Amino acid sequence: MKDAKTKFTFRKARVRKKISGTNDRPRLSIYRGNKNVYAQLIDDEKGRTIIAASTLSPELKGKLKVADTIPAAKAVGELIAKKAVEKGIKKVVFDRGGHLYHGRVKAFADAARQAGLEF
Repeated sequence: MKDAKTKFTFRKARVRKKISGTNDRPRLSIYRGNKNVYAQLIDDEKGRTIIAASTLSPELKGKLKVADTIPAAKAVGELIAKKAVEKGIKKVVFDRGGHLYHGRVKAFADAARQAGLEF
């Protein structure tokens, strides 16, 4: 029987094998840590991060009571979508990073979609 960490590693590898970001359609990657939520838009062809946002960003730092909750994930999703639209990026490829599409990851994705991103 596989433990949770092994299952996560396999899911992450499976997702990353299929997804790659370009300059026209970057990869929207989410990392869900124990204390914070991080997201970035990545151009895999050049190997660089275009935009980054997290619960530690100056725009959100003092406004969230707890940084690892569903409302915090929604705030990060809205923030990164707002930054992307300002830079002229509308379409992205979503990389859930091996996490199940549930809870904070789903809240993040829904908020990013409502704020203007297409994926």
